[in-house]
Amino acid sequence: MSELHKFLFDGLPVRGMIVRLTDAWQEILARRASNTATGPYPPPVAELLGEMTAAATLMQSNIKFNGALILQIFGDGPVKVAVAEAKPDLSLRATAKVIGDLPADARLPDMVNVNNKGRCAITLDPKDKLPGATPYQGVVPLFGDDGQKLGKLSDVLQHYMLQSEQLDTTLVLAADDKVAAGLLIQRLPVKGEGNLEGTSDKDRDQASEDRIGRNEEYNRISILASSLTRDELLTLDIETILRRLFWEEKLLRFEPQAGLLGPHFACTCGRERVAQMIRGLGVKEAEEILAERGDIEVGCDFCGKQYRFDAIDTAQLFKPPSDQLPGSPVVQ
Repeated sequence: MSELHKFLFDGLPVRGMIVRLTDAWQEILARRASNTATGPYPPPVAELLGEMTAAATLMQSNIKFNGALILQIFGDGPVKVAVAEAKPDLSLRATAKVIGDLPADARLPDMVNVNNKGRCAITLDPKDKLPGATPYQGVVPLFGDDGQKLGKLSDVLQHYMLQSEQLDTTLVLAADDKVAAGLLIQRLPVKGEGNLEGTSDKDRDQASEDRIGRNEEYNRISILASSLTRDELLTLDIETILRRLFWEEKLLRFEPQAGLLGPHFACTCGRERVAQMIRGLGVKEAEEILAERGDIEVGCDFCGKQYRFDAIDTAQLFKPPSDQLPGSPVVQ
C-alpha cells in the first residue's frame, strides 16, 4: 500500500517526508500498458514519470495547498511532455506523450532537453478559484546557473525550490516498474523564529534567503539524506530507511498516511463521461463509427484507460431513460 510519512528533527530547523508509491504507481503503469493504441511507457519514460509522481506527492504535502499541484516537464526531445498531478487528498495521476524513439539508457537531457530548451513548470490550481482567476505557475529551465544541463529531476526541483521559496531542499527520487519513491529534506523558513519577532515580512524573506547554504544543522542532515541510494530507496521499507539514515537524530513523527488517506490513484475519466461524449456525437456519427469499426473505443488521454461500446451499448445511449437496459460491462 502506498504511504507517506512526515517528520521533524527535534531541536533543528529541518523537516522531512518520505513517500513510497506501490499500488498507486502500478495502477498508472497498468492503465498505460493495457492501452492497445500506445502500449507501455519505455523504461526511461516510466522512471522519469515515477519520479515526477513521487515528487508531486511530496510537494503537495509540503505546501498543504487546497487545489491541484501539477508538475510538468516539456522541451525539445522525444518526450514532448510529462505530467504528474497531486490533489489535496493525495489522489494522483500521471501521463507522458512520447513522439520519438529512446535509447534504453536515456536520461533527462536526452528525453526533454536535447538543445537545452527544456522547462519544468509547477502549477497550483486552486480548488475554489474565483471566476476569471488564473492558476499560479512557476517555470524554471532544465539547466543550472552555469547554463549546464541538469541530469536529474531532483536537481531541477531543488533549483526550483531555491528560486521560489529561498529554502534549502534536498530531494532523492527513484522509480522502477513496481515502486516510485522520494525523500524530501528541507530547512524550515526563518519566518516565525523568535529572534525575528517584530520584523517585517520583507526582512524575514531576506533573512531566509541570506541563510541559504549556511545552516550547518541542515547541511549535516542533507549529507545524510543524499547518501541514500536508488536501490535502497526502492527496496527498503520506510522504517528501515529512516533508521539507517538518521539513527543518531531524534525524529518527531506524524501519523503515517496510507490507504484512502494517503497517496492513491484517481483519474477523472469514467464510462459515464465517455457515454456522454458519444451522445454528443449524435446517432448518425455514432452509427457510422460502428459500421466502420464494429464498436466505439475511446481512451482517456491522461491515464490511458480504454472504454469500449458495442452496438448494443451504443443503442442504449440514445434510448429514453425508461427504455434503457444495463449495458455491456466490457472495459479495456
